[in-house]
Amino acid sequence: MYLVDDKGKEHNLQFAIENWWITDIASFYAAEPSSLYIEALENSTILQLRKEDQVKFFDDNLTFNRIFRALTENALVNAHRRILQTISSTAEERYLDFLKRYPQFLQRLSNVQIASYLGVTPEFLSTIRKKRVGS
Repeated sequence: MYLVDDKGKEHNLQFAIENWWITDIASFYAAEPSSLYIEALENSTILQLRKEDQVKFFDDNLTFNRIFRALTENALVNAHRRILQTISSTAEERYLDFLKRYPQFLQRLSNVQIASYLGVTPEFLSTIRKKRVGS
């Protein structure tokens, strides 16, 4: 999921793999058009759900209600972690955390996408990677 700024630059906010969910939750709950893009990089199953249908489904299915609540809570915790990390960590620290948390993404994403997620240029990401290989 990414944002395109006024200069046309993409800013990756989130990635998702098998059995993960990705959505612009703010747009969904505000019932407003999203300013974010969600792009499938691999074959994916896409579910479309209207807010009214979600409410009815939650009322009729308490198990799914609990699961969705847990997914949403986990997403909020991860979003807070990412915000704090972005404002308090170096680019190298963010990269090392990315490697630790999401090793499965390294073979599936381009350097450009990873750099965008980390808030650095692809060139700077290459510098960080070279530095790690040399140490």
